[in-house]
Order: sequence, then structure tokens, then C-alpha cells
Amino acid sequence: MKKTTYILSAIITLTASVQLIAQTPRKLTEATISYDIVINTSNSKPQAADLLDGATSVIYLKGNSSRSEMVSSLGTQATIIDGKTGNVAILKEYGEQRYMITMTPDNWKQSNKKYEGVTFTYLDEYKTIANYNCQKAIGKLADGTTFTVYFTKDLLPVNKDFQYLNKNLPGLAMQYEATMGKMMVTYTISNISFNPVPQAKLDIPKSGYRVMTYEESKGAGMN
Repeated sequence: MKKTTYILSAIITLTASVQLIAQTPRKLTEATISYDIVINTSNSKPQAADLLDGATSVIYLKGNSSRSEMVSSLGTQATIIDGKTGNVAILKEYGEQRYMITMTPDNWKQSNKKYEGVTFTYLDEYKTIANYNCQKAIGKLADGTTFTVYFTKDLLPVNKDFQYLNKNLPGLAMQYEATMGKMMVTYTISNISFNPVPQAKLDIPKSGYRVMTYEESKGAGMN
């Protein structure tokens, strides 16, 4: 009888331990996150939709540093955040034109001013995205604009500045709406890799780009 009780206790303890491990959030200190981009508005011109058809966004995370890269038929735009200094470099490559916009932490905050003070209302609605259980939330900007996001509490980014819109979420945004110019688009994670991210991905180029400050880019209408 004692032996049976001991075995049952061991099984219960083991089961509880497995459940605890499964429920423990994973800190995202290093990962490559791929998002598919879909235009979900009927108001945009077909030509614009065609140009962005099949666009992807890839986020490279390494400690407090990150690189967000969007690739479409129009070209490539990457945003590199230096985790040590907080400085930001935006690389724009459209055909033969290659620009690099340098930003201070204050510039970066200013450029994302419309996302300051975003609040979220959490709903009791869930769905599975890339094998993660995701909860639905409604985000509200200071100007009253709302958007829908599904996030998972199982993955916690160490640095959230790479996705300013969703930085106040208690987890990783797996699917979310955002504006791109005059279009509303939906980003959905298609894959997450936890393999090491090469440091070269986060290095700021020293040549090959026309360098502009944040103020100069605003004057040139590049923001």
C-alpha cells in the first residue's frame, strides 16, 4: 500500500513539474521571427497592393539589440537598434538608391510618438498561431484609433523597442494590425527560430549608403 501511494505521489509530482515547465514563459534573448504581411483593406489601389503582395518582415533579436527588416518588390528597409547605446539606424534600399538615417534614442521616441500611451483591452478569445496559444487584445492609440492583436505569454522579448506599437503587451505579438502609409495591413508570424543570430546582422554599415540625420530625413520627406 505504501509502495502504491509512493508511486502515485511520484507520478503526480512529475506531472505537475512537466506542466510547470510547459507554462514557464521563455525569454526571447536571441531569435529570428518571420512575419507574413497581408493587405486587408479594400480602399487601397490594386497597384499598391500588387507591389506589396508577398512582403515579409523578419526580426532578428540578440540581447537588447535588434534588426527589423521588411522586404517587398519595392525594395528593402531595415531598422537596427543598438542595445548598448539606444541609437538607431534605418537602412532604405530601393533600386540603386541606398540611404541610412541615423537616430538618437530621443529621435526614435519622437518618430514613434503616435504609439506612446497605447492601452490594451484583453479579451477571452484565443487561437493558435505557429503552435502557440494566443490571446486576443484590442489596442487603442492616443488618437482613439484601435487595432487587433493576438499575442502569446509564452514568449517574452527582452527588448521590446523593435515593435513600438506592441511594446506594452505582456508577451510577443503573433498577429497584429498596423498602418502602412494609407493602407491597413496584418502581420502574422510564420516561423520562429531560436538559432544564434550572426552579429553581422546587427552591425551598422560603415559605407555604401548616403547618410542622413533624422532631422535631414524629415526635411527630405523620407519619414
